Amino acid sequence: MKLSRLSAVLVLLGSFAFAQSNQALVPDNWVPQSIGALRQEASSKTEFSLDHSMLVIASKLDQDNEDLRRVIAGIDGVSVHDFHFAGQWNYDPQILSAVKDEYHTAGWKKVADRHDKYGSPSATDLWVRWENSTVKDFAVLVARAGDVALISVSGSISPLDLVHLSGHFGIPEIDGGVLVPNNKP
Repeated sequence: MKLSRLSAVLVLLGSFAFAQSNQALVPDNWVPQSIGALRQEASSKTEFSLDHSMLVIASKLDQDNEDLRRVIAGIDGVSVHDFHFAGQWNYDPQILSAVKDEYHTAGWKKVADRHDKYGSPSATDLWVRWENSTVKDFAVLVARAGDVALISVSGSISPLDLVHLSGHFGIPEIDGGVLVPNNKP
């Protein structure tokens, strides 16, 4: 009986160590390789990455926003990938599945997803990577009729920090905890 308990404990410890080592292999500001396939299919794209020093410089444009500067102090980088397609739903849904699979395989946890109840393939997924019980990275994947966007932020952040980052660096604006749609042309 004692041997089976010891075996169970060793298996659990080994699984935990494997999961932790899997997460440690993910570099800061990591983006799934499948994003490259979306890039190839897109009719237009906007992509950029800002490291910590660039974020600090950009935050100085908003001198009165102390919360923004406090949040940026803990962020290592922001990466935005915005792809537009010529027609409605003119991208391969298997690519989105591959992106999600890569996040899962890399040890990220999907903490939220929103899918249209009327059968439309639009979706919004929020992925988080934990390190020592804190959020180390998060990514938002938004798929709509004519575009797909992936926004990735790496660094020590809290959900409240996300609210302070909204409206900056390509991150959609959040007003009172609700995502504000971008109806600008």
